[in-house]
Amino acid sequence: MRTKREDVRNVAIIAHVDHGKTTLVDELLKQSGVFRAGQEVAERVMDSGDIERERGITILSKNTAVTYKNTKINIVDTPGHADFGGEVERVLKMVNGVVLLVDAFEGAMPQTKFVLRKALELSLPVIVCINKIDRPEARPSEVVDEVLELFLELEANDEQLDCPFVYASAKAGFARLSLEDESKDMIPLFETILDYIPAPEGDPDAPAQMLVSTIDYNEYVGRIGVGKIDNGSLRVNQEVVLVNHHDPDKQKKVKVSKLYEFDGLNKVEVTEAGIGSIVAVSGIADLHIGDTLCAPEHPVPIPFQKISEPTIAMHFLVNDSPFAGQDGKYVTSRHIRDRLFKELNTDVSLRVEETDSADCFKVSGRGELHLSVLIENMRREGYEFAVSKAEVLYKTDDKGRKLEPMELVYVDVPEEFSGSVIQKLSLRKGELQGMGTANGGYTRLEFAIPSRGLIGYRGEFMTDTKGNGIMNQVFDGYGVYKGDISYRKNGSLIAFETGESVTYGLFNAQERGTLFIGPGQKVYAGMVIGENCKTDDVEVNVCKTKHLSNTRASGSDDALKLTTPREMSLEQSLEFIDTDELLEVTPKHLRIRKRILDSKLRKRSGFNKQ
Repeated sequence: MRTKREDVRNVAIIAHVDHGKTTLVDELLKQSGVFRAGQEVAERVMDSGDIERERGITILSKNTAVTYKNTKINIVDTPGHADFGGEVERVLKMVNGVVLLVDAFEGAMPQTKFVLRKALELSLPVIVCINKIDRPEARPSEVVDEVLELFLELEANDEQLDCPFVYASAKAGFARLSLEDESKDMIPLFETILDYIPAPEGDPDAPAQMLVSTIDYNEYVGRIGVGKIDNGSLRVNQEVVLVNHHDPDKQKKVKVSKLYEFDGLNKVEVTEAGIGSIVAVSGIADLHIGDTLCAPEHPVPIPFQKISEPTIAMHFLVNDSPFAGQDGKYVTSRHIRDRLFKELNTDVSLRVEETDSADCFKVSGRGELHLSVLIENMRREGYEFAVSKAEVLYKTDDKGRKLEPMELVYVDVPEEFSGSVIQKLSLRKGELQGMGTANGGYTRLEFAIPSRGLIGYRGEFMTDTKGNGIMNQVFDGYGVYKGDISYRKNGSLIAFETGESVTYGLFNAQERGTLFIGPGQKVYAGMVIGENCKTDDVEVNVCKTKHLSNTRASGSDDALKLTTPREMSLEQSLEFIDTDELLEVTPKHLRIRKRILDSKLRKRSGFNKQ
């Protein structure tokens, strides 16, 4: 007998990047009394990783719970970036409704469309929350129309179209049911969640069933499966069977050693949990996303969509440069292998494959951001390694045609820059599909483009638009191969010998192009120290000092003026490297280098740019 569990609501917060999801969750936690009076609370408390805090993005979905009017509201904060879209798809299986957050100025953005489509496909009720209505340039009424248009475009049914709208400022901590209201707190949003999000349903007397939607990992207890109990109940020490919808042969008897529910930011141990509860289960070693925990007498898996395949790959190699091992704590292939395979415990969109060489691993992910976050995390943990240029993963169809991943790209730029963006993206096999006006007098361009056409473009885009452009992309399936693309027009400036860079040598080198280093930096033969202004690679001697003679004083070096070198971030370096180059990553340095350091061997090998 299916019953509703009225004292629980399960809701996910979905939105485009930077529209305020995590800040909104902060406020809901504060106003429901999760934090004690006077407790110091970090901003964006749900973003627990260092990179999440610095970049202001959510990478992994997080669970929390608040209690309002004796009802427990389980809230899942999801990522907004397309690279982490796999997280969003899975989380929606745990909830009975979503809060769609839309910025009152920016309006519906590409990622809003992506996450909303997923929610509507699962027939989840949607509460639309127009956030940041206290921004000076906010235009909430127009944004409501935009969102309704988006619902129509995504073929929402009448019930979904009749969704409630809430107006809020997560930062100021208030929500309102109409723009004229004077509410000073989040109560209108809490009330709307209770009224509009259905209570979870299930049969409390049926055999237990729980789908694992996300995986957490802890050094002490290993893998932790998080999911919603659909039927029956789970108890500590209960014997269950692991089954999987996509793997009919999987049937493994296991035991629930610990059971947790969420309360605020904490996991609280419980002895038993019933239908509708979102719980975490530990003590099961071979647990994967998509597995169903079932009672042994009724091993029926819950259907679950397959996780999106990776679209982009890089090689992670042991660092073999002349400066190898100077900065890093973990430098061997075994260290790198263990760390990459450990990442698979929590990141299901990642693939790690061993190659013919013991010192090289092929790592595939959902996009450049996805892989760069992994590289940055490893670097901070003391790992030292080298990575190759990102390359896309191709497929072949039934007719033997080569297919490649495609993206839809939405670009908002001031009108004077639109010409150069169209020209650059067209060279990268982009097709302009639409052109219109966006907010603030910007032009909105819509392109269909191969994923590889965007590799290395973001830095160029920021330069071309003087930092005023906004670019968003959404994966759009696989399409027929569009032909070759030349990535980089300019060659590299390569250090001729190992030593320390000096002003005199750099002064002569800077006439050739843009330098990445200043004086007093250690360099080695084959290291890339700048970008040539022409297309070919040039070797320059930046360690060369001026020969002293009796007619010139060595002090005249001081008069040489050096231009400021271009400091390359991790993302810029990954975008810059070409197919015959590697990026050496250590805890303290990022160095671009040629794969083959010796110039004679390099010329002989013919391993040139493609």
